[in-house]
Amino acid sequence: MTEPGGALLVVGDVITDIVARHRGPLAAGTDTTAAIRTLPGGAGANVACWAAHWGHAEVRLLGRVGTDAAEWHERELRACGVRPRLVVDPEAPTGTVICLVDTGAAAERTLVTQSGASVRLDADDWSDALLDGVARLHLSGYLLFSAPSRALVAAALESARARGVPVSLDPASAGFLVELGVDRFLELVSGVDVLLPSRDEACLLTGLPDPADAAAKLSRHVPLVIAKQGAEGAIVARAGTVRARVPAVPAAPRDTTGAGDAFTGAFLAALLTGAEPEDAAAEGCRAGARAVERVGGRPPAAE
Repeated sequence: MTEPGGALLVVGDVITDIVARHRGPLAAGTDTTAAIRTLPGGAGANVACWAAHWGHAEVRLLGRVGTDAAEWHERELRACGVRPRLVVDPEAPTGTVICLVDTGAAAERTLVTQSGASVRLDADDWSDALLDGVARLHLSGYLLFSAPSRALVAAALESARARGVPVSLDPASAGFLVELGVDRFLELVSGVDVLLPSRDEACLLTGLPDPADAAAKLSRHVPLVIAKQGAEGAIVARAGTVRARVPAVPAAPRDTTGAGDAFTGAFLAALLTGAEPEDAAAEGCRAGARAVERVGGRPPAAE
């Protein structure tokens, strides 16, 4: 259990989301009618915003954006109660994701990604002083998918270990994990205290078809594993054993973009109040249910 108090520092991607909500299959070679919105997003930024929305007093974010959208993203993060430290990249544009959301019953989304500046964070963007007053560090798994940001992850983990700051990580993308490789991923996350994979990510990382077995196996590598199961809730595993199955909260989904980020943000906010992981996972399920009923990956702006 984490002692209450202290800031949450999130390091991760800040992305411009173009959300296109359509109904039924895309019509290949011609037009498909959709409702299209441009919204702030990014897994790291979304986690930070949901943690602040869930009531944690101080949430900080380190990310990298292009000159094209830096002011807009900073304004949107502050509106959600997050203290951003955005490195402005003079060469690469802000990352952009096209979110194709089928408005059928599951509101499932498909992502087309240009990472842009987000994965150009590097070790020079890190400073030990970023951990001053920080009780927990969270890393977006997207940082593992480029050499510069992997160097930043290594530097951040070293700093956190030296200060005794616990570290969590969300693997972020089953598709990118395939390219990186399971063994490489497990090597890179050595020293992480909490891993928050989706069902697909947990199964991919272990080669096991059952998500509970996968979570249990992963918890032999990382002390605490919270496997997010969407409409089936979450699995809490420690030391090779499933410790709890947390039920989902019923919801009427409109857009599943950012639901896992909402879970992670609320989970971390609850941990930082001193909640046990099982209770924190229940808060994550509540936030995930609230997220899928909104369009986009962010909570409403702070009052």
